[in-house]
Amino acid sequence: MTATRICLIEDDEIMGGALALRFELEGLDCDWHQTAGSALAALRKNAYGAVVSDIALPDMSGEALYLELLEGGVATPPFIFMTGRGAVDQAVRLLKRGAVDYLLKPFEPDLLLARLKELVSCHARGRTEADVLGVSPAMCAVEDLLPRLAQSQASVLITGESGVGKERVAQKLHELQGAQRPFVAANCGSFTETLLEAELFGHEKGAFTGALRARRGLFEQAEGGTLLLDEIGDMPLPMQIKVLRAIQERQITRVGGERPVAVDFRLIAATHQDLKVRVEQGRFREDLYYRVNVIQIRVPPLRERREDILWLAARFLDHAAQSSDGRRLLLTPAAERALLDHPWPGNVRELKHLLERARVLAMGTVLTPELLFGDTSPRQPPQPRDTLGDYLSGREREYILRALASQDWQIQETANLLGISRKNLWEKMKRLEIRREEDKD
Repeated sequence: MTATRICLIEDDEIMGGALALRFELEGLDCDWHQTAGSALAALRKNAYGAVVSDIALPDMSGEALYLELLEGGVATPPFIFMTGRGAVDQAVRLLKRGAVDYLLKPFEPDLLLARLKELVSCHARGRTEADVLGVSPAMCAVEDLLPRLAQSQASVLITGESGVGKERVAQKLHELQGAQRPFVAANCGSFTETLLEAELFGHEKGAFTGALRARRGLFEQAEGGTLLLDEIGDMPLPMQIKVLRAIQERQITRVGGERPVAVDFRLIAATHQDLKVRVEQGRFREDLYYRVNVIQIRVPPLRERREDILWLAARFLDHAAQSSDGRRLLLTPAAERALLDHPWPGNVRELKHLLERARVLAMGTVLTPELLFGDTSPRQPPQPRDTLGDYLSGREREYILRALASQDWQIQETANLLGISRKNLWEKMKRLEIRREEDKD
């Protein structure tokens, strides 16, 4: 039994069966139990990556099951509870005892899947939830790249639209190199040229009106650590020359000073601009472009990593509950769907601000589409584009294709991996029209 397996406890055959099937289609192994007694025996015997449990069970409540595990000294995996509206107070008590989350029925399955993938990913990587950048394949790929980059001092350019979380990626790379070292950041587009120079290079006493004492700039403050030049594409051309010289020579001169000061730092630059286009336009120096663009990381917009939307929403709501009045809020299924359908032009920043606003306006414990989006939210959830059969066939086809690719299209090996016969796999491939690209001619 692997510790990345899911323990599902749900007595309703329709809901339990649907969740178990969805977990398997998403690549999550699952043991489904319909009673608390059966689940308790399995939890005492096996290691699981996470538990998804209904609170209302036929032989024992989910709360009693959880407390029995805690009081019995059993190593308890992360618990996510499913509950009806009337059991919210009970679910909040469980959160205070250490449960990870609870979902109000009926809930958006994507939210549950996002939370489960996060927990499994954390377990597999030996990380806490706070360490994870996201659960989407795109953000997992970024996260997998960062430990390799942490082994070198090469300059890194992080690109992506405003609000996607470029600074969070920079902080994560810095933490992998040593969180005890300084991390300093400057937004190059928020200062005038004169103020930016003083901000980056510091100044001596009397260098200009108001300079009553000497001050170290960010280059010096980042000594031994990381300097993030955010929105470097907005930096004025004259400042680009001075920054290039500092990067090349590893020394700076304070405003109003004469003595050069040696500096040692890891440079990370970030921008929402296409720097190559700005070079062609004569608005960004080509030599500086090649200096900062040794390794590039693209952070995709939120609309391209929809798996992260509900996961991020849950994280923001968790953080708000812990850092303010302790009030725990839930998204209704309609609100979850509205979040998934929104185009997110402002990306993660927009999502965070939207939830903060809804939290202030909420009178109760649930967030509705109206609280989130006001009059601009859709009145009716969009109709599914596919029938259930078409949807399941599509997921099955995608899952089989991934399995085939992982086994280099070796049929017998793939069948063994999927736990089906070679003949059964061939029949599925024929029905789902699965063929290798080179076999399609």
